[in-house]
Amino acid sequence: MLGTTLPTPLYGLYRQQIGFSELIVTVVFAVYAVGVIVALLVAGDFSDILGRRPILLCAAVLAAGSALFFVFEQGLPELFAGRVLSGFSAGLFSGTATAAVLDLAPPGRRARAAFAATAANMGGLGLGPLLSGILAEYAPWPLKLPFLVHLCLLAVAAAVIWMLPETVHRRRPRPALRPQGMTIPPVVRGVFVPCALAAFAGFSMLGVFTAVAADFMATVLGVHNLAVVGGVVFSVFCASTGGQLLMGRVGPVRALPLGCVVLVLGLLLIGASLLVESLPILVVGAVTGGVGQGLSFRAGLTVIGSAAPELQRSATLSAFFVFAYVGISLPVVGVGALTVELGVRDAGLVFAGCVILLVSAVAMYLRLRPPAVR
Repeated sequence: MLGTTLPTPLYGLYRQQIGFSELIVTVVFAVYAVGVIVALLVAGDFSDILGRRPILLCAAVLAAGSALFFVFEQGLPELFAGRVLSGFSAGLFSGTATAAVLDLAPPGRRARAAFAATAANMGGLGLGPLLSGILAEYAPWPLKLPFLVHLCLLAVAAAVIWMLPETVHRRRPRPALRPQGMTIPPVVRGVFVPCALAAFAGFSMLGVFTAVAADFMATVLGVHNLAVVGGVVFSVFCASTGGQLLMGRVGPVRALPLGCVVLVLGLLLIGASLLVESLPILVVGAVTGGVGQGLSFRAGLTVIGSAAPELQRSATLSAFFVFAYVGISLPVVGVGALTVELGVRDAGLVFAGCVILLVSAVAMYLRLRPPAVR
């Protein structure tokens, strides 16, 4: 997952090298999310049939292909190809790795296993910008070295995956591999909708912050140090991991609406930072929003993972991630389009207002109709 956010602090360098607008930055970012969604819809249940390990190894190979496109990048075509492959890889990893961790959890430890899975997911997403920002600012080859390091990390990950025990016993005869579309078992649907809405709202904040924060910090705040940019983006995902840890004490039913309320507070602070052009307020808003996103995200994942039938767990989790990644893609492109007309600051304010309204509605719905947990 670290590789999917490696380019975040580097988009300014790519813009200088190639020459393109902020809208193109958001499109390049969103292409990754499209790749994730396609992989989830086409192959979200393949690990339920073929096993967890083969799909995880395939995802590692796709991630390596993405890194190679960035290493040998000559223009926009390589950026788009690298982001699409990164999306395919993340799409396979998201549901499959989470299902594998839940499968391997001993009795009574599934909640902790869900936290381990989501913490690895969000921790990787946060470490990507931090790693590439530090390397780009203080080491040679700023547009190549981060991806060479990523290739080394992938080699280690592939070796670990190879040694994992397989948790899926292949069925005979093996069902045909077909694109699954959206698979939401009837027994899960009552809890799926509110959890998916909360994930959509939280990921929309993460997506827009990741895509445009670097440009906002450079053009409005005058912050050009790529390590600082990577550190600020890292703080969002680090806070998300902290929110996920807090969910264990709050409980999933209470954490869903509470996470939405904290997310609204974070968005209000982010909007205030745009108005007064303050980096400290931006960081506080990012951390607050990340905590809210982490609370609601882990709660939703725990509720859905517990409710899903065992043979459809990976497919159900993949459908959940589809909703999350729709949230991380469509709003990003919308903000990019607004940036062309309004500028980064005003586009960010419009986005913050819209998401505040959405998250508030979701919080009210969850408060009135809390999901049942088995």
